[in-house]
Amino acid sequence: MSDGGRKKGKAVVVGGSIAGVASAHALIRAGWEVVVVEKSIAPPTRSPTGAGLSLDTVSQKIVNSWLRQPHLLQTSTLPLSIDLNEATDGEKNIRWTLARDENLNFIAAHWADLHSLLYDALPPDIFLWGHLYLSFCISNDESNVKVKTKILQTGEIIEIVGDFLIAADGCLSSIRRSFLPEFKLRYSGYCAWRGVLNFSDNEHSEAMIGIREAYPDLGKCLYLNLGYRTHTVLFELLHKKINWIWYVNQPEPELERNSVTTKVSSNMIKEMYEEAEKVWVPEMVKLMKETKEPFINVIYDCDPLEQIVWDNVVLVGDAAHPITPHSSRSTNMAILDAAVLGKCLEKQVAENLHSALGEFQSIRLPVVSKQVLHSRYVGRIKQGLVLSDRNPFDPMIAKPEECQILLQRSVPFLGDAPSILP
Repeated sequence: MSDGGRKKGKAVVVGGSIAGVASAHALIRAGWEVVVVEKSIAPPTRSPTGAGLSLDTVSQKIVNSWLRQPHLLQTSTLPLSIDLNEATDGEKNIRWTLARDENLNFIAAHWADLHSLLYDALPPDIFLWGHLYLSFCISNDESNVKVKTKILQTGEIIEIVGDFLIAADGCLSSIRRSFLPEFKLRYSGYCAWRGVLNFSDNEHSEAMIGIREAYPDLGKCLYLNLGYRTHTVLFELLHKKINWIWYVNQPEPELERNSVTTKVSSNMIKEMYEEAEKVWVPEMVKLMKETKEPFINVIYDCDPLEQIVWDNVVLVGDAAHPITPHSSRSTNMAILDAAVLGKCLEKQVAENLHSALGEFQSIRLPVVSKQVLHSRYVGRIKQGLVLSDRNPFDPMIAKPEECQILLQRSVPFLGDAPSILP
């Protein structure tokens, strides 16, 4: 029993990425026991896995509330105070401003750094590393859920029993498929070349000097460069790293190994460089060439789901709302999902679990639905794709009033914290 005689419930979380560790924090804060099932063999501490991300002001406050030493979030990130969208003419080697906001108030982090920060602040015994999720079943009286997993190192299959299941298993969620067997992700029409350049050993190289001159606000600015039917994203990370993304319109590729990240060959990288030279200024091209092991993400989202709770199962993060990256929402939505879920559960004893999950769904579903559709719309604008209510966007001739939607501040509910949060 927890304080005041309230029954302490147990949650099983499937997925140990940001959504999973955030859910663990929120539920522990609410007085719940938590077990996190993750197929990776060990924590990705100090791993180069992943790329750059940004946190808005609400997410920053939530993460700080979970950390024993809140200052660590600021010392592990860089501020992003400027949101700058520019048009780029690679042939003439010129850029000009389309829209600028100097009150962004985001912070930039590497995925692995944020994950380590959150993971290290959790009790060490709640994670089951190297456990492959297999299936789940809900008891006839809906009083518990059994999760079956396989221990990868031994092959042993075990069952974990909890009051409810949190599906934090990403945009390709197999738990979601249990309820929506016909569900399919929607291909956006484009993929993203991505990379993180570590320039700690070549801070004074020709490429870095050129980048600093071409992008003088690196370190505090979210740069978005728009060409004809394409765009890039560029921002600096802590520890002398630069995160870059280049979105390219193309037919949908085949996914490999149930992942939206695809391997690339040396020939593909060479062709990417050649195409970049036709579109982007030389400094950007040099940055791409200096980056080791660039990779490709296939960009998906889905039409907003009508529900994200079924009996004793709740979807969070990308399992609940796959989204394109243009509004910097994926990580922020996952963190807010976790915080709201925790507060809903904190209000209810375990016997009122379904009421708490229903409240969570009613709070989050309208918000995430609008944000998913907004990000889709902005992505199609930036990629010059067909739109139902306007001509395809051309940054070369765009008027200032057309460009305001490109800014992060145009995101619905940005900066709004649900009233259930303190």
